Amino acid sequence: MEFAISIPQFFADGEFDAAAFAAYLNRVEELGFDSAWTQEQVLGTMPQLSPIETMTFAAAQTERLRLGCAVFVTTLHNPVHLAKSLSTLDQLCRGRLEVGVGTGGRGRMFAAFGVDPARFVGQFNEGLALMKELWTQSRVNFDGQFWQLEDAAMEPKPFQKPHPPIWFGGSSPAAVRRAVRHGNGFFGAGSSTTAQFAEQVRTVYAALTEHERPAADFPIAKRVYIAVDDDAARARERTNAALAVLYGRRSETIEAAAITGTPEDCVRELRDVEAAGAQRILFTHLFDHAEQAERLATEIVPHFR
Repeated sequence: MEFAISIPQFFADGEFDAAAFAAYLNRVEELGFDSAWTQEQVLGTMPQLSPIETMTFAAAQTERLRLGCAVFVTTLHNPVHLAKSLSTLDQLCRGRLEVGVGTGGRGRMFAAFGVDPARFVGQFNEGLALMKELWTQSRVNFDGQFWQLEDAAMEPKPFQKPHPPIWFGGSSPAAVRRAVRHGNGFFGAGSSTTAQFAEQVRTVYAALTEHERPAADFPIAKRVYIAVDDDAARARERTNAALAVLYGRRSETIEAAAITGTPEDCVRELRDVEAAGAQRILFTHLFDHAEQAERLATEIVPHFR
């Protein structure tokens, strides 16, 4: 089991403290977490810093820690610009970048980004294919429905060859199967319950068999919203309130997916996530970041070593 942790991104205007942010990242690296991850939300009520800039700052503060985003809603990006930004960041951090991608689902405000909601899956697939071409080919000729390039070059390529690992998010069976066809791993969403995640994992393994891909080469991860507190009721109340702001609504399903309570409570529920098929768990805490990182590293992780 690998353990990852979230990078704080939720800061209202003027709240960001660069020294505290750097100290958090340095301590996370000292505590032995394998990687640290951002999320992407362009529009929403939660004051959230964008992932590429946040990871770039994090890269400058760390030496070993791998850095990722789960996930970029790549449908909302120009793939040429995004490929360039990610390639640059992978060079800056000397190959520590991991890239999560997802379509965003039908509920996105696609019109704000010039995306046809009836064609967003096709645009997602084509954009990802173009990014891979730009990362791996010296010259790109691309005649797509959405983008066309003729004898185009992009340098430098990513530091990692052929490109950074590409994790797929998503919850529907079609999205999970798409991960196996085009990705390097599957990342279960924080909003998915453990039971839903277990079903997604079964779909992953069925698709791996169908496409004759070895399961050992296709890792599976799960984001878990978590709060460790000796007062279990307080942990649940604070987490539910934070999730309502993050998602813009109350949701019993999302709240049920979060793990809160005493260390013993959290270990017990995380065992279920492990049994469901997670090989990497991404701890995502929504408050008390430094304290939660310490408690997760010292009171939770040792139970899985």
